[in-house]
Amino acid sequence: MNGRLFGAGAAFCALALVGAAPAPASSSPAPSVPRHGGLPLGAADLSETRTTRTLQPGVTLTRIVRGAEAPAMAWTVEVSIPGGAGSPDPDAPPTALKDETSAAELASDLRADGFDARSEKVTTAATADYAGGTLGWRVRVGTFPTEAAATAERTRLRAAGYTGSAWYTGWDGNAGDRGPWRVDVLTVDPKKFRGDLKATYGPDLENRETTSALAAAEGATAGVNAGFFVLDPKAGAPGDPAGVGVYNGRLLSEAVNGRPGLVVHDSARGTDVERFTWRGSVRAGGAKLPLDGIDRVPGLIRNCGGTADDTPTARPLHDTTCTDPDELVAFTPQFGKQTPKGDGAEAVLDRTGRVVEVRSPRGGTLPAGGGSVQATGAYAARLTALAKTGQPLRIQSGLEDAKGRAVTASRSTSILNGGPELVRDGRRHVTAATDGMVQPGNPSFYYGWVHKRNPRTLAGTDAAGRTVLVTADGRGTSSLGLSINESADVATSLGLRDAINLDGGGSTTMVVDDQVINDPSDATGERPVGDALLVLPDTR
Repeated sequence: MNGRLFGAGAAFCALALVGAAPAPASSSPAPSVPRHGGLPLGAADLSETRTTRTLQPGVTLTRIVRGAEAPAMAWTVEVSIPGGAGSPDPDAPPTALKDETSAAELASDLRADGFDARSEKVTTAATADYAGGTLGWRVRVGTFPTEAAATAERTRLRAAGYTGSAWYTGWDGNAGDRGPWRVDVLTVDPKKFRGDLKATYGPDLENRETTSALAAAEGATAGVNAGFFVLDPKAGAPGDPAGVGVYNGRLLSEAVNGRPGLVVHDSARGTDVERFTWRGSVRAGGAKLPLDGIDRVPGLIRNCGGTADDTPTARPLHDTTCTDPDELVAFTPQFGKQTPKGDGAEAVLDRTGRVVEVRSPRGGTLPAGGGSVQATGAYAARLTALAKTGQPLRIQSGLEDAKGRAVTASRSTSILNGGPELVRDGRRHVTAATDGMVQPGNPSFYYGWVHKRNPRTLAGTDAAGRTVLVTADGRGTSSLGLSINESADVATSLGLRDAINLDGGGSTTMVVDDQVINDPSDATGERPVGDALLVLPDTR
């Protein structure tokens, strides 16, 4: 690729434990590490163990357990705010914050109904592009020694007409907590690595598979879940990347314009974090129409960041589906067995790019190796006039980097969507506002998604040129998880020079030798995801 992304001088980075000796290359626990050499999580006097083993030449796995001796913390019930919007996404934060007066009124109503209620002010730390400060006020009921006791109180609340959830206070993100935390770190050293580091989405883009299934299908040594994806059918095709997606050099999903992506190469050299924008068009003869997307349901733009006529915004807005009734979307053979059905028109192309059919309504199978362009709203008539049976229809689609330079990818390149950025040039650089996690009028989203602790998947590079993939378990009492700021602190403590947050929550999964080695947080077990980043053995 062009520019600093893929030039010979691309910056390299690696896993170096700041202030500590390298972890031993054995399966025996390392001694406890003091704060200056351990993870910057919780109280300074917590014990920490690190266990490292080699998975294949150039690939190591380190498990870090911090605060293993921590006593259990209290449970409470966090009351949901009446009228909050729901979501089928199991990671969607509930509406939990109100203004001070409204929260006090709700707490007063609860006390009048016999509940031990209180309102609490929530403040959050600043990031690189967000001032932080007061997010709002939450309402909680009781303090309980066990989850069962908190759940019983939640049941009583529901019977009285309130909603809420049992909540472990260790997930709040308080700096002095004693843990425990469980973090797994995969390190790929390109100087010794002779396998392949690559992304995969499975048989097609539009369906989801578990990380372990994707790893097994490729015979991977190890892997982690990767980018954000569509989960709710009302937001598009489940499994479709919700942002940039390049696989084996093929651009199969447009960028959420301006958001970062993780760039990797089969050799594991030159891994980078870069911001992308996307442009596309369709041409026939001298006529040209602008494309809105690739391989997604027309009219639905997950995470937003699209074109100026999208509603409610053309800027990134995380976990939000923007809409546009008038769109042109191109489809590749990799999308799935059928293109999306609906009103509008579709120009069906053979493998050479010639129009074999213009159908309306849109949707159906594609010729072997062929593609299509779908049009909705005002673009339907314009596509029908442009696309002539037997004539070529040329689709152009490309990425640009943050400096506006065209990005070209070889077949050994993968680019995965993510956000926010966590570390830049070795320093914490959290871009929560730029990447759409600060949502005006909805402080509950930031509170639940950024401020609170959750399972996280992180990726980046260190000063030695090594690629580092990290998972942190959460939503349990055996591992508290990380806030986004804590994620950045963990990344810097591991020596990362550049790092990005990938999909987390119930998606967070690490697989080693066909086994899921972390503890995915969904009650149903390992979650099917959109794509995964895999470490493959040397088969040459």
